Amino acid sequence: MQSITVDAVVTNLDTVLNFTEAYLEEADCPIETMIQISIIVEEIFVNIANYAYPPTQAGAKAVATITGEVDGEPLGITLQFIDGGVPYNPLEKTDPDITLPAEARAIGGLGIYLVKKMVDIIQYEYREGKNMLTIRKNFAAPQGS
Repeated sequence: MQSITVDAVVTNLDTVLNFTEAYLEEADCPIETMIQISIIVEEIFVNIANYAYPPTQAGAKAVATITGEVDGEPLGITLQFIDGGVPYNPLEKTDPDITLPAEARAIGGLGIYLVKKMVDIIQYEYREGKNMLTIRKNFAAPQGS
């Protein structure tokens, strides 16, 4: 298992993506799956950076920890995103009605909807003052295998 802890600011997105992508390269993750995981990581981390720590949460150090472990059968990666921000379960948000035209839809919620569609498992818990969002993405078999 590997982990990284960074200040929860959007400017650290590249650091988080580099951490995740390097770990996936070591695990021989197929490129198509790596691209999907990068989109997932970006969506979740940017949401933490933008919304987990409102200015009204005085004294809280805005940090995020991302842990990753490649294992299982089928082989895949489990990522956990941990922050000490305000409790928020993104899985309780109603999925957007994607049958409506864009201008008729409510703003927000499309990113987590896409994350839910791209992962094999997604779970949330709030424990010991921490938001913990865990995702599992199985590696796709390489083309032609």
